[in-house]
Amino acid sequence: MDNQLKGTTSKEQKIALKALKSFRSMAEQYLSVSEETVSFKIRDSAEYIPIPKNAFAMLQEILTDMSEGKSIAIVTAESELSTQQAAEILKISRPHLIKLLEKGEMPYRMVGSHRRLRLADVSVYETKIKAARERHLQLLAEQAQALDLGY
Repeated sequence: MDNQLKGTTSKEQKIALKALKSFRSMAEQYLSVSEETVSFKIRDSAEYIPIPKNAFAMLQEILTDMSEGKSIAIVTAESELSTQQAAEILKISRPHLIKLLEKGEMPYRMVGSHRRLRLADVSVYETKIKAARERHLQLLAEQAQALDLGY
């Protein structure tokens, strides 16, 4: 994977939490405007650095995770994963993933004798199975209520 922060220290966690409090109040204001960028002022300088609004929103997510002590990994959507890495992301076994690939559930490419999957494709599949899971759970809940099972 491209760039990985190896874990958030307690000092970084405290700094992120403090930054997040200010950041959240600004985020609502700046993310609702039609501008495509948000500018940060550099302390003790007259310089402002414009960044895309998407990067601003992602920075808020990063600070949220860090404030909770979570480790952060940043990768590009075009990054390629091994079948083991993809299986870990999807929380399924590697053999099950291979079966899904062979059935055409997700695109992949061969590099020698190894399969490689794009992170973006794995994310799309993950979203698809989460939506299907939600639909099935909703159906089960409706059936339980219709049968007055106490749920």
